[in-house]
Amino acid sequence: MSPETNKPDKYLLYQSSVQNPVYEVNFMRRVYRKTRGRSPLLLREDFCGTAVLACEWVRMVRGGRAVGVDLDENTLQWAAENNIARLGSKAERLELACCDVLTAENYESDIVAAFNFSYCVFKERELLLSYFRKVHETLNSTGIFFLDLYGGPDAQVIQEESREVDEEGLPFRYVWDQARYNPVTGETVCHIHFDLPGGNRIERAFSYDWRLWNLPELKDLLREAGFEKIDVYWEGTDHSTGEGNGAFRLSRKGDDSRSWICYLVATR
Repeated sequence: MSPETNKPDKYLLYQSSVQNPVYEVNFMRRVYRKTRGRSPLLLREDFCGTAVLACEWVRMVRGGRAVGVDLDENTLQWAAENNIARLGSKAERLELACCDVLTAENYESDIVAAFNFSYCVFKERELLLSYFRKVHETLNSTGIFFLDLYGGPDAQVIQEESREVDEEGLPFRYVWDQARYNPVTGETVCHIHFDLPGGNRIERAFSYDWRLWNLPELKDLLREAGFEKIDVYWEGTDHSTGEGNGAFRLSRKGDDSRSWICYLVATR
C-alpha cells in the first residue's frame, strides 16, 4: 500500500499486470546461448523504471551482473527500496544509473534490453538512430540487443482495453487507454489506469507520449546503426480466444491480426 493514499502502490500494480521478468530473462538467455554458444552475464536494462528485470537477472543468472538505466530519480529510488533491497547479497551485482540512455556509460554488456516499448519516446528518426548507435557501442563484440514492439490496426484506434489481474489476493483491473493517435506523424498518447475494489480508480497511473514505430522502420534503423542481423520473434495465438498466447517464436512472417506484439533481436 502507498502510505500517502492508503491505496495499492502503482508500481507494484504495474509490475503485476505488465511485466513478466522471469519469462524475459529465460528468453534472452536462451536466444543468446543459441546464437553465441555461451551464457550471457552482463545485462543493461534501458528505461529500467523499477528495475524488476535487472533484479530478476541477478537473481536467476549465476554470477550475473546488471545495470539499470533510467532518467527518473524517484522511480529508481523506489526500485532501490522495494526491489533491490530484497536481493540480499546479490544486490552487490546490480547498479542503478540515473542518466539519459543516450549518454550512459559504455558497460560493454552482453545484452541490452529496452522493453515495454520505452524507446518509442524517441519520436524523430535521427534521435532513435542515435539511441540504436549508442546501444551498438555499449554492447561488447558478441552483444545482442533485445527490444519489443506492438502494432496492428487496433494500435491506431482510440479505445480502452482491460483485463482482470489478481496478484497475491489483490484483485484489480488493468486498463490500457489509447487516448490519441495522429496518423500523419505516428504520434500516440496512451495511459494506464487501475480499477480497484470498491469502485476506486488510479487514473492515469502512467502516461506515455510516443511515436508508434512500425516493424520495417525499426529493422532498417537497426541495420543503419550497425547491427548485422535482426530477427523477429512473433507471439503465437491462442485459437480458443483469438488472443496472444505469450509464446514467442522466430518467424519471418507475422499473422494478419488486429493487434500483435513481437520481440526484435539485433545481433552485432
